[in-house]
Amino acid sequence: MKNWKRMLLSLTISVGLLASAAPAMAAPQETSVKVNDQAVEYTVGAPMNNKGTTLVPLRSTLEAMDVKLTTATDDTITAVVDGKTITLKSKLTRINGVTYAPIRIVGDAAGYEVNWDAKTRTVLLKSKGAETAAQTGGRGFMWEVESNGNTVYLVGSMHIADDSFYPLREEFEEAFAEADYLGVEIDISKAADEAQQKLILDLGSYQDGTTLKDHVSSETYTKLGDILKKNGLEPNALDAFKPWVAESTLASLKSATAGYEASAGVDLYFIQKAIESKLPIIELESYESQLGMFNDFSKELQEETLKATLDNFDVLDDSVNQMAEMWKTGNDEQLLDLTNNFSDNEEYNKAMLIDRNIGMADKIDGYLKSDKKEEYFIVVGAAHYLGEHGIVKLLEDKGYTVERK
Repeated sequence: MKNWKRMLLSLTISVGLLASAAPAMAAPQETSVKVNDQAVEYTVGAPMNNKGTTLVPLRSTLEAMDVKLTTATDDTITAVVDGKTITLKSKLTRINGVTYAPIRIVGDAAGYEVNWDAKTRTVLLKSKGAETAAQTGGRGFMWEVESNGNTVYLVGSMHIADDSFYPLREEFEEAFAEADYLGVEIDISKAADEAQQKLILDLGSYQDGTTLKDHVSSETYTKLGDILKKNGLEPNALDAFKPWVAESTLASLKSATAGYEASAGVDLYFIQKAIESKLPIIELESYESQLGMFNDFSKELQEETLKATLDNFDVLDDSVNQMAEMWKTGNDEQLLDLTNNFSDNEEYNKAMLIDRNIGMADKIDGYLKSDKKEEYFIVVGAAHYLGEHGIVKLLEDKGYTVERK
């Protein structure tokens, strides 16, 4: 396997760094809103991204959708749509006297399709009666397991995506609507929390007075500085951080230039829906476990992976697009081939896939053995499911029948 594929593979299996560490390095970017192709002009307040959720000034956005706001309390909005009064539940945020609400729940309730254009950082609202280009969205990956009156849906995520992934096929939405719990690797809506940012700094930065330059070759350090400069950052912007944080930052930069962002990822899409509908979110892993895994990589593996990403940085766009196409077509054969590419490095394969898959499969086994007769909608990186050490095989070895949906 070409080592640079590891960076691409990580986009399908480990979400923590892309959602938390890398954005901390980049300057904030403006977000805009369009309603039926017309840009919304905000005179008071402006759209903002909060922990992966786009918040918009409530009154101005509703007016642009021809919706009249009646009342807005801390968690309840009452409005009039086409002469009909609607009430929706959503946590509201007040900043400088302006009331903000999550754009997706507001748009859905008002009868609009809500999509995200990562390239232009624009939320696109289309009235469902408007003439729009047909969107097929993605087939993706989903399996179903039933036991003891419990049902678990297993969904393979792409942690980065764009608006072409949506709308998802109906089977995803129907299964999610029936779920009692959403299960994810980690709840990345908490990525910006102070505790998580402190954890990243504590683990990912040098505490002994040294810098990245002291821990990698001069060739690697120079190449990193050149790429950061080309992407609008200072060449020494990552000096305080370890190689695994630098590589994650490069992965985020490259995926963004290809038009894909964590803010449009499949797991975050369902996390936002769960927050809006107050569906309990359970974590199969933790920030500590994911960040600790990267931090525990040997010094040699960290530099090897960083160097390979640097050496191939300019040719990765097509590969990111191919991975996106793999997800949207739900190609099991390509996903299995992708997963098998991990096996060339024992240290990387064991940490990224084998050990984590065992842990997640054991938790899913616990859900299936429960006497509660509940439904779980589990969303983790797609590459965790297939292969000899995949979650599907691990569950089958425990005696379950796993059906591809």
